[in-house]
Amino acid sequence: MPIQPVETQRLYQQAADQIRSLVRRGEYAPGDRLPSERELAKRLGVSRPTVREAMIALEIAGIIDIRAGAGIFVSDQATRDVQALLPALDAGPSPFDLLAARRLLECEIAAQAAEQATIRDLAAIKESIVEMERDMARGGSGQREDRQFHGLIAGATRNSVFVSLVDGLWEGMSAPLFHSLSAHTHLPDHKQMTIADHRAIYEGLRKRDGAGARAAMAAHLAHVEAVLTGADDLAIHPEHAPARPRRRDQK
Repeated sequence: MPIQPVETQRLYQQAADQIRSLVRRGEYAPGDRLPSERELAKRLGVSRPTVREAMIALEIAGIIDIRAGAGIFVSDQATRDVQALLPALDAGPSPFDLLAARRLLECEIAAQAAEQATIRDLAAIKESIVEMERDMARGGSGQREDRQFHGLIAGATRNSVFVSLVDGLWEGMSAPLFHSLSAHTHLPDHKQMTIADHRAIYEGLRKRDGAGARAAMAAHLAHVEAVLTGADDLAIHPEHAPARPRRRDQK
């Protein structure tokens, strides 16, 4: 028996492939609405974030359509192209895996940078926040400045490996999956949150407070993850979400 190449699939790809198989077998026809994220997560035995990533990969591949406020539907071209579109299910690394890696790495980098950053480093980091604000005020996303901010912090450690690792993580965040998930969950709209988080990280660095810089970086990445995860299904806008019951102490 000839040796076969070892195949590895990310978890979201495995979930997406199962859904693709259901479409291929005709269990879901073009125009059919798929079950909710919660129901799919239960059936597949994975987390809702993994289902969310799978939905984005399937949309990028053209197999499903995510319609805000309506639901997730099998696309008209799905049964025709489902086999040809299989390779497109690899839309890049898992956004939630990337954030987990960033938490592990960048929080400690921030703590070390607080001890080692020079006055010039701090000035450059502060300027990147100012440039981000300017770009956002002009209607931009501030993504270039965001990446620069985190790269400058890594550079302040004087460890070239940290710089390369952070740069590699940001390359992953440039992949189609992260980009599309950000767009669907409106991450770019949380501009004030991003600016406030960056200022808090900078303050930790400026005060030479390693623990404070670490905590501020952790809070920032937690905020990003909270937006990408969301409380509602991917295709439900807040105005279409079911009303949550009030607690007795609420008026």
